[in-house]
Amino acid sequence: MTSIVQARLDDKSKKTLVALSRALGWSRSEVLREGLRILESGYLRRKKRGVIGLGKFRSGVTDLGSNKKHLRDFGK
Repeated sequence: MTSIVQARLDDKSKKTLVALSRALGWSRSEVLREGLRILESGYLRRKKRGVIGLGKFRSGVTDLGSNKKHLRDFGK
């Protein structure tokens, strides 16, 4: 499903949009969609970054792989 969005652009933003559209060979809509995608990936992280599998094992210790106290003598 598509939506139509209206936006008021200042002169600088309008010139930037036109320049990007010409340089990339994209429509103005494609430039705006890509801009939204980039902003979403940078600002709306859905998951907290961390160690994969952290806290998902039987020991029940949730910070086993990241707490220095648990790693003190590891590998000796």
